[in-house]
Amino acid sequence: MHETDRKYVQAAGHNTAYFECGQGTPLLLLHGSGPGVSGWTNWGGVMDQLAERFHVIVPDIAGFGFTEFKDGTTYDIKFWVNHLVEFMDALGIDRASLVGNSFGGAVGIGLALFNPERLDKLVLLGTPAGTFVQTKGLAGAWLYEPSLENMRALMELFPYDKNLITDELVQSRYEASARGGAQDALRKLIPKPADEGETMVKAFPEKAVQNIRAQTLVLHGREDGVVPVQCGRILSENIPNSDLYVFGKCGHWVQTEQKQKFLNIVTGFLAG
Repeated sequence: MHETDRKYVQAAGHNTAYFECGQGTPLLLLHGSGPGVSGWTNWGGVMDQLAERFHVIVPDIAGFGFTEFKDGTTYDIKFWVNHLVEFMDALGIDRASLVGNSFGGAVGIGLALFNPERLDKLVLLGTPAGTFVQTKGLAGAWLYEPSLENMRALMELFPYDKNLITDELVQSRYEASARGGAQDALRKLIPKPADEGETMVKAFPEKAVQNIRAQTLVLHGREDGVVPVQCGRILSENIPNSDLYVFGKCGHWVQTEQKQKFLNIVTGFLAG
């Protein structure tokens, strides 16, 4: 796949960007949040490999990437889940497994709770849960103002190995982050950092995720500086049919930092 292979379809009144490749059972890959994020920046490195086994579909969530952002629209978890369902309808997908990265995992949880009939298996990757102290990574995403220098400084908070921050990645994410409305959309999702003291972040609470019935795999980087590893433990301890895998020497980008392990584990789980 190449970034120029991006397609568009209408869903929930939004011109929705997505990638599609492979054959087999449907597999949705949902990106995380952060300035300049898109389906391509999160999943471009693993789409082709997953497409050897699955029908891979990678949308940009409404308000992010190259999908429309509309002033006056209330972007919340119910809207994003509805957008995802209408996106699936537009592509003729009745039911799919889903891998959600960070914020994309939260949307996946929403689908599991609100539209469980549309979900097969669920993989939650670096996904927030419960209530936790806002990290430097999340605070930095809210405070970010578009520039190459600021993008590089922010990106360095995400992986364990800073050598993964390439000039190409910084340029790509900077260009997407500078699109009109992009940072405004992001700031609706992340709490504004407090001027003094700690800022608390609230995600799906323990009682909510206890109602997930889908078979679930929870993946988390041990050194995640954006969504703390305690969130992965909360999910695994409360989702009834779930397993947890913690990657050592790994930050928030498991699918990039531990690519082959990620592919092996996820492919085995989805195909097993």
